[in-house]
Amino acid sequence: MPYTAIFTQTQNNVALITLNRPRRRNAITHAMLDELAQALKIAAKDKRSRAIVLTGAEHSFCAGQDLAEFGEESSPNYVYKHVLRSYRPVIQLLTTIEKPIIAAINGVAAGAGASLALACDLRIMAADASLLLAFSNIALLPDAGATWFLVRAVGYSRAYEIAIEGEKISAKRCLELGLTNKIAPAGELLPAALKWAEKLAQRPTFSLGLTKRAMNKANTISLAQAIEYEAHLQQLAAEHPDFAEGVAAFVEKRPPVW
Repeated sequence: MPYTAIFTQTQNNVALITLNRPRRRNAITHAMLDELAQALKIAAKDKRSRAIVLTGAEHSFCAGQDLAEFGEESSPNYVYKHVLRSYRPVIQLLTTIEKPIIAAINGVAAGAGASLALACDLRIMAADASLLLAFSNIALLPDAGATWFLVRAVGYSRAYEIAIEGEKISAKRCLELGLTNKIAPAGELLPAALKWAEKLAQRPTFSLGLTKRAMNKANTISLAQAIEYEAHLQQLAAEHPDFAEGVAAFVEKRPPVW
């Protein structure tokens, strides 16, 4: 389908989704969120896509909510409705699609743009990129799941500090805090992200999806429940053709074909 605020392409079993409003630093609009949700649903179902990369066009990942559009609204409870209607579906897709999703962060990921990045499974940042939880700078609080992701990533005290200070966090500091997995040299981000995604696309997608499912549930249940849930998912993995192929490839000393 034609998009106006994003563009997509698939190659080497990787779906690349690019936020595409560079003149507004890829700031988020209703249209962008709707299109992003649609693109994610397509990538989830597309058997050619075994991994997904989310990035921003040109020099920014995403500047957050487009406040010009935001300011045009005056209906009652607009903010509440907007977050639930437009942001929640995208965040839930990013966290539940059972394929590895990598955020390739160029420039700044600010506000809700940082939320999108944090919702991805994995992150790689350009050396000159940064995260900016800027909500408190305009007297708001982090939303679109940002409080949940931050606390889970760095613990309450550090997450609260990041949220209330509203300062840029460099790629180097993000790596130290565990907010990014990797850093790529400036100018080499997208090739590095795609290479990583292509490597993951060669892994057994079904079991990677089950692993994501288990880890998303892990901090909401007890250890005993986690072990039982793992056993349930392991049964599903053992019944999948990928397991038989993995064992056969190991015995025959050859690369598996998933």
